[in-house]
Amino acid sequence: MGGGPCTKLSEMSRSTWRKLSDSWRRAETAVNRAVANSAAGRYFKIDARKTSFTNELPCRHRHLSHHGLYHISQLLRPHRLRRPLPVSDCSPPGGPECKFNSNPGYQACLSRTKSDLVVATIVPAIVGSLAMGTFANLPFALAPAMGTNAYFTYNMVGVHGSGSVPYATALAAVMLEGCLFLALSVLGLRSKLARLIPRSIRLASAAGIGLFLAFVGLQPHQGLGLVGPSPSTLVTLTACSRSDPLTGACLDGTMRSPTFWLGAGGFLITTIGLARNIKGSMIYGIVVVTLVSWFRNTSVTMFPNTPLGDANYDYFKRVFDFHTIKSTAGIISFKDFNRSEVWVALITLLYVDVLDTTGLMYSMAELGGFTDDNGGFEGEYRAFMVDAGSTVVSSALGATTVTTFVESTAGMREGGRTGITAVVVALFFTAALFFTPVLRSVPPWAVGSSMVVVGMMMMKMVKDIEWGDAKEGVPAFLTMLLMPLTYSISNGIIAGIGMYVALHLWDYLESLVMWVRKMKKAMEDAHNQVSAASADTVPSSVV
Repeated sequence: MGGGPCTKLSEMSRSTWRKLSDSWRRAETAVNRAVANSAAGRYFKIDARKTSFTNELPCRHRHLSHHGLYHISQLLRPHRLRRPLPVSDCSPPGGPECKFNSNPGYQACLSRTKSDLVVATIVPAIVGSLAMGTFANLPFALAPAMGTNAYFTYNMVGVHGSGSVPYATALAAVMLEGCLFLALSVLGLRSKLARLIPRSIRLASAAGIGLFLAFVGLQPHQGLGLVGPSPSTLVTLTACSRSDPLTGACLDGTMRSPTFWLGAGGFLITTIGLARNIKGSMIYGIVVVTLVSWFRNTSVTMFPNTPLGDANYDYFKRVFDFHTIKSTAGIISFKDFNRSEVWVALITLLYVDVLDTTGLMYSMAELGGFTDDNGGFEGEYRAFMVDAGSTVVSSALGATTVTTFVESTAGMREGGRTGITAVVVALFFTAALFFTPVLRSVPPWAVGSSMVVVGMMMMKMVKDIEWGDAKEGVPAFLTMLLMPLTYSISNGIIAGIGMYVALHLWDYLESLVMWVRKMKKAMEDAHNQVSAASADTVPSSVV
């Protein structure tokens, strides 16, 4: 019995779909073979790495990570900029009226600086990702690192320039660190240096930075605003709709902030997507919250009805704009390098870079199947030089250290195995240069949730720490604990290494004593052998 017209239409649709699918697969196969057999395909080793050209392309816009674009926007000391600012812009160090967003001139300065920093973040990402793809032939995308962004912003320069290191000097420290990092890479010492750090401290440092990022992402002005200051307990639950500009205390009760609840919704979207293995989950949460925040005349708007809000909204409506850096490029200064805070920061940056970048590269190389029997990976030497050189470029433009970012694994999970993946990411970063008004308008309560999620991801390192051994567990715990509680990554690292050395001091002394005994015994044996040999050579007539 024949089916009705709807059944016949359905069968025709399925048949048409199958034909289109078959045609698409044939075309895709032809394109993949043509590219693989070309000079470019042989250079990128498409067949050797058992991949295809179309597998290298899925790393789309989600790799245009927002991480780091907005941390730096609050760190500049206005007097360090090239153009003098009027008195209304709050001369340094800047009082509470600057820090808590009530000075229009100062906020206008920050608005201009944010546009500069968006560009200063994107350009090194383009340079680094393109070089990584073409020079090292690896699917690793690069961008200013979120962990060092946080350290640079909150520990070195401080919110609105309230830290111990001036912005221009901090950039000089980043550039010097990049040069040292490049020298270590060229000399082949980088991986050897990373292996000198105790494994438990390496793992704890990554987890501690994750806790630090999550803590920042929960705070007001930088994130969701769930936690804030307390005169009795230091930190407490806030999420205020109104707060005291000097103390940060809630004026009308906790958990009443509309932007917090919107950001919490974005966090829920992101975590549900991660739980269901939906690709690009982190960017989806940011996008949803950002889109809602762009509507005016709401309690969660990014553009309130104020002079600054109106100016930001007018710029946002332009959508397309190629912004040129006017304030942050080339303002490096070495004149404050006689201060101990600068050298502590420099050593910390180098240490974190060695741990973070090198460790992450090895992890991703293992994921991609590039590692060899000796623990290295294909393209290792060139890859190390690329990310170190990108840091020098970044500091010259006004941003922080560049590293391979963890979102690169998303493209690798989809099949990316060659440098084409990194080149595609560089192309999308290039497109982002023309969307500065949009990128600059992402609110902190949208990005805060992603900082918490990234912190969670970095906590996976904890499982590999030997917690049953106090000599390993105690230093690791101190490293993780002190980073968020002292608001300093360097404090955690210093405490962890110091405790590790203290707990292993007896072992070091025992090893030293055993070495001395061994050397003494070896010298005695050598002396005895020399004496025996001398006795054998004495003439019998003398005896």
